[in-house]
Amino acid sequence: MMKILYAGSPDASAETLKILFNNSAANGFEIAGVLTNPPTAKGRHKELIPTPVAQMAASLSSEIPVFTPEHLDASCRDEISKLGCDILVCFAYGHIFGPKFLSLFKFGGINLHPSLLPKYRGCTPVNAAILNRDKETAFTIQTLSLAMDEGDILAQKKVSLSGTETAGSLLNDAAVSGAQLITDLLKTASETGSLPQGTPQSGEASYTQIIKKEDGKIDWTKSAPEIEAKIRAYNPDPIAFCECGTAGKPESLRLIEAKVLEETAAGANSTITKEQIEKAVPGTVLAFDKPTGIWIKTGDKILCVTKLQKQGKNVMGYKDFMNGSRDFIGKVLK
Repeated sequence: MMKILYAGSPDASAETLKILFNNSAANGFEIAGVLTNPPTAKGRHKELIPTPVAQMAASLSSEIPVFTPEHLDASCRDEISKLGCDILVCFAYGHIFGPKFLSLFKFGGINLHPSLLPKYRGCTPVNAAILNRDKETAFTIQTLSLAMDEGDILAQKKVSLSGTETAGSLLNDAAVSGAQLITDLLKTASETGSLPQGTPQSGEASYTQIIKKEDGKIDWTKSAPEIEAKIRAYNPDPIAFCECGTAGKPESLRLIEAKVLEETAAGANSTITKEQIEKAVPGTVLAFDKPTGIWIKTGDKILCVTKLQKQGKNVMGYKDFMNGSRDFIGKVLK
């Protein structure tokens, strides 16, 4: 039975862990240990909360040891080496593994990376694909190398993008599809005693960056398609936002869901004229249209917002939002 050390931290990675655990016995491998980030302090009382992967491991079996080191140092390596794991399987752990750590595993390590490598190496490939309105992406299994996401490709599933995906939904798809790709590879390795031969990456590489909260700020001079893509790319984290308060009392407004308004729908609304739309500055809340949403002027076209969230409030549909915001029409969002 091949022994696996699984490394990951966020929700999507926890889903992959669950699927691998459920697939393990029938495919010749077992989850011998889990490596994840340390608990983080959250809430008013700074309670230490384990990562989703740590919580998932605990729910699957009390016998799975969970390691949460700050650093992959000698003491950490010594503890993990005692498990006698054959291979390291990683999805969104968030750290680069050094040669000493990778040498602990007979088969080295493999990594699930949700992009069409070598495009979008780095930590935010799903967000980048949505932001750039790509027509396709991929879920890739690669060997772990000492450089970021430069390992050989072992398996890859290309995925067409409809233009409606959020970062959250696409990561969930990667978690499920990636888990099946990993299961197939581990089954083969268990039966043959080796991983399949990988294919070196080819083509021009691009790299993604860490997304900060302030990156979610909307620039209303951008086009409606660009802003709509940003709203999807930043959902569920860190969420796209703008300012809707007055100069003396700024208030953040989070945009959860939107779409680009069709020209035919714009022409059918009798509450606002074409001349009014043309004269409005980007960021102006133009109208509340019950069939489609809240219309906001952008640098090109109208953005139709359907879900939003006031500061300190719950997420609301546009109709409920407008019931409590009668003075919203005519505001200029910043």
